[in-house]
Amino acid sequence: MNRATPASVRLARLSKTALALAAIVFLAACSLTPQEHLPDLEIPASFAASDDRSAPPLAPSEEPGRWQPAEPTQTQAPSPWWQVFQDPVLMQLEEQALQANPDVGIAMARLKQARALASRSESQRLPSIDAGFGPNRQRTSGAAAGLGDGAPGAVQTLWRAQASVAYEVDLFGRVASGVAAAQADAAQARALAHQMLLLVQADVARTYFSLRQLEGEQQLLGRTVQLREGALQLLERKREAGAVAPFVAEQARAELFTAKAEQQAIRQQQALTSHALAVLLGKAPGTLALNAQPLVLPVIRIPAGLPSTLLERRPDIAAAALAMAAENARIGVAKAAFFPSLSLTGSLGYESADLGNLANWSQRTFLLGPLVGTALSLPIFDGGRRRADEAKARAAYEERVAEYRKTVLQAFREVEDALVSMRTLDERLAHQQGAAQAAARVDQSAKARFDEGDVDYLSVVDAERTLLRSRQSLIQAEGERVRATVDLVRALGGGWDASGATAFAKKS
Repeated sequence: MNRATPASVRLARLSKTALALAAIVFLAACSLTPQEHLPDLEIPASFAASDDRSAPPLAPSEEPGRWQPAEPTQTQAPSPWWQVFQDPVLMQLEEQALQANPDVGIAMARLKQARALASRSESQRLPSIDAGFGPNRQRTSGAAAGLGDGAPGAVQTLWRAQASVAYEVDLFGRVASGVAAAQADAAQARALAHQMLLLVQADVARTYFSLRQLEGEQQLLGRTVQLREGALQLLERKREAGAVAPFVAEQARAELFTAKAEQQAIRQQQALTSHALAVLLGKAPGTLALNAQPLVLPVIRIPAGLPSTLLERRPDIAAAALAMAAENARIGVAKAAFFPSLSLTGSLGYESADLGNLANWSQRTFLLGPLVGTALSLPIFDGGRRRADEAKARAAYEERVAEYRKTVLQAFREVEDALVSMRTLDERLAHQQGAAQAAARVDQSAKARFDEGDVDYLSVVDAERTLLRSRQSLIQAEGERVRATVDLVRALGGGWDASGATAFAKKS
């Protein structure tokens, strides 16, 4: 009969240990997360409302709006697309909004929270180590010691100093899937922060141009009030001289009060718009003071580029795709709950009844394995809880897929809406400019004919009203046109080069 030598026994033990470790590593490499596929989308070859198909396509940017994706702090300024408007005041306001806007601060705080959760999830890849020291005093009854009821109990005090280690072997990718989900959540928070920056910038630009439009209307009405005050004074003198009837002066007075009433309405809108702009800048309403400046319509043409690049530039589309990735990883977490889990635990330290003997080598203690239960746990029956969790995870993923489709469709709609608005507003501006010029000629002719006595003053009133409405409508159309440009920038995700847009404008 052959006897195994000590060397062969040790070799056999090492082989078994190596095989066990290899099996654990192989199982840990298993992942139950389904392979993710972006949903199929019908992307058009070009935008239907684009009025210039020969415009050069935009270069897709890896970082939407050229923001720093890893560290989107207030010191990392977005791509300054607003410089295309060549308005120094707007440039200053945009920088102030990036520093003090409350929504930007909220988005940055949420991003920090998501990153902290991702770091916490990644910590599960490593073992946890704890150390402790302290006494433990307990009393056991005589019955527990086998001495029978009524026997005196024993009181014992033990001092312990030990360290414990716990580690979960990721057999079926539960930990890895959880980490992937947390990382996708953090990336989604980053994309949403980029989206919030873009929305705030667009809101600042739109509100600023609305304010400039109202200032232009206020200036127009101010000139109208001055002209009508002068006309009323002239007609009062003519009435006193008997050159005109009294009702003519009353008509002029009525028109004067109407212009003043409209002027007050514009002032109200101007104040409310100024308050809104102040809040966007992180200031209290009523504290923003800007020098009056009429709206100057810039001649800007922004190429929309190819529709496919829109999916790369829009941060909200990126956030929707990352939300799908996070829910897909959570499906892996739910599926891993059906399989065994392996937890490796242990403790090492000293235990003594006398504090002075605690450090003696003879007082050492150790424990390998869990204090309660077993290291390898296999779920058998839970009443359908795990299957319900998996169904919930899959339903959540389907919800994210639907939200992704909705976000993409909404993005295409916003671009098409902005393109239609810009094209129609260009035509409207041309017609409105012609109407204003014609109304000015009619107004001059009516006043001249009234002075000659060919027409009554009612013709002059109608001509002045038409001229005022034409000029006011022209200012309003210019405001809508510049706001439509801002809407197109926002719809395109801000991921384009402002200098390129300016160069294209000069060629148009």
